[in-house]
Amino acid sequence: MTLLPGLSFAVISGLIGLSGSTELRRADYTATCQEIAAAASSASKVYYIGSPQYTEDNEHWASSSSQTSACSFEPANAQDVGIALQLLAKDQTPFAGFSSTPGVQIALFSFSEVVYDPNAQTATIGMGLIWDDVYSELEQYGVTVVGAKTTGVGIGGIVLGGGYSYLSNQYGLSVDNVISFELVMPNGTVASITSSSNPDLFYGLRGGFNNLCAMGIVTTVTMKTYAQSQVWGGLISYTADQWDAVNTAIANFVSTVTDPKACLYSTTDYASGVVAILTILFYDAPTYPDGIFNELLAIPHSAEDISTRAYLSLIQTLPANASSGLRAMFHWVPIEQFTSSMLQMVQNQTLVYGEQLSQSSGVLISYDLVPLLPSLYSHSDTPAAFPSLRDSGQGYSFIEVYYGWTDPNDDEVMLQVGAESAAYMKQFAVDAGQNVANALIYPNCAPPGTALADIYGDAVSSLHSIRSAVDPGNVMGLTGGWRF
Repeated sequence: MTLLPGLSFAVISGLIGLSGSTELRRADYTATCQEIAAAASSASKVYYIGSPQYTEDNEHWASSSSQTSACSFEPANAQDVGIALQLLAKDQTPFAGFSSTPGVQIALFSFSEVVYDPNAQTATIGMGLIWDDVYSELEQYGVTVVGAKTTGVGIGGIVLGGGYSYLSNQYGLSVDNVISFELVMPNGTVASITSSSNPDLFYGLRGGFNNLCAMGIVTTVTMKTYAQSQVWGGLISYTADQWDAVNTAIANFVSTVTDPKACLYSTTDYASGVVAILTILFYDAPTYPDGIFNELLAIPHSAEDISTRAYLSLIQTLPANASSGLRAMFHWVPIEQFTSSMLQMVQNQTLVYGEQLSQSSGVLISYDLVPLLPSLYSHSDTPAAFPSLRDSGQGYSFIEVYYGWTDPNDDEVMLQVGAESAAYMKQFAVDAGQNVANALIYPNCAPPGTALADIYGDAVSSLHSIRSAVDPGNVMGLTGGWRF
């Protein structure tokens, strides 16, 4: 998929706007900007329309998340974030971090350090970074963390939303590897949140997002690190005439390979009547055991960028920014295993909806395959908001759906078709005997209108209780997105 999955929450927020249940006093939001500028330290900055920094702060990957803010605020430290939250609450001014807003856009670019602790084997990571920065900085120490599998993705959506990685078969999700968060709470208090210091908040932040559970703004996260050598792999591209052969090879791979160091990620992209199949092959060592990828490598292909390389180099092989600037919709279908019939069904969905949606303003229709091992959810005993289900009924492999288009008038049809396609594919898996009827949807890829119970299941009630306790004044209700 040629996009940024970690930013999908911003897309969702942009499409649905501010929550209808949130009562906002429509004041002069610029006045709040001026208050923040006066109260925060001189190291923090407020920018207005016309400033290059304002433009950068308000830039979003998808055009469907591009409201015009009154100003942008770049806090230099957590204390200034707290000052801003108190003023935003006082004035009832909307704000955003992941999503866009007509009020104050908070940009955490100043939180840009990666601090490696070799004794604790952890890395403390600023939320203003992208994962490329983190992998690059940790490379000199021969370690890495479980982060995004695609270039250009921000830290927040991954460590607060779940986080599936090429390393997840070995170490679990990104949320499974979090040690602590630095959190600026809605009342402005700065706190270190761990499983022991505040188990409820730690639970809610891991998969619940910071504003979704009304917990505040996360400024840094501390994660476990793992030894990282060079890896083998990269991108191999196929044309549509090899689709059946690729499907057969993928089905054989997922049915026979149980090595947790081996992984693949395959995207099928439909654009302008042309299908491209882009597949990332990954093995967590400088060479791969003979036989694991031989079938995929033997299929005639249009391009190949595979070698022994640094982990970051592999992450950057997929052209992740090609769809930047489009309106966007995501969906997520949990399954157990990619069988031949399942892969043929996904192929049909790509062709049918690719052709149909390109008749409107559809630019890129993408169905992506994420096969993982059944042991995926066994790497952590600490409960998390997502996935709250860690049994076989959650599914351990996924189909990720992305539609990119240009005309706002097509928003409704794109969302409707995406929902229909996802429902069909899930029912196909259930009818095939896969135990995913009640599987939860990954919050980073849940489309607008998704019921909270479909993302968090039985955890909704406990997350609601956390939200009520932490943010009784509903400060985080001034942001976009879902609501408990």
